[in-house]
Amino acid sequence: MKKRSIYGYGSKQAVSGTKAVLPPIEAWPNQHRGYSVGIEVSEFTCVCPKTGLPDFGTVTLRYEPAASCVELKSFKYYILAYRNMGIFNENAVNRILDDVAAAVRPVWAEVEGRFTARGGMSATVTARYPRKRSGTRK
Repeated sequence: MKKRSIYGYGSKQAVSGTKAVLPPIEAWPNQHRGYSVGIEVSEFTCVCPKTGLPDFGTVTLRYEPAASCVELKSFKYYILAYRNMGIFNENAVNRILDDVAAAVRPVWAEVEGRFTARGGMSATVTARYPRKRSGTRK
């Protein structure tokens, strides 16, 4: 028997947006080694997949480039595609990390989402690459 949330959240909402087609994150050849890049998106928006209400936050990408760097204009268009997408904040942050990692294969990367308060609660979600194996804690 499938357990259902008393608030009506189920597997449909849990996977919402995780497989949506988004604009590609493009890359350009890195000329240097041993430095880090920080990109802050101060007006990130997406939509709650259950209520349809907007979520607002700041998403920060930090990474150390290996052979390639994130091309900023393509990253901007990629991030803008979340604007009307129904996706949980946790899934958005993890999806951004996975897509950046696939696009540029950095030495390491971190995506942090700081989401503004709604109903008196705010949330911060952080995901790191490379991913630790399942069952391990930092």
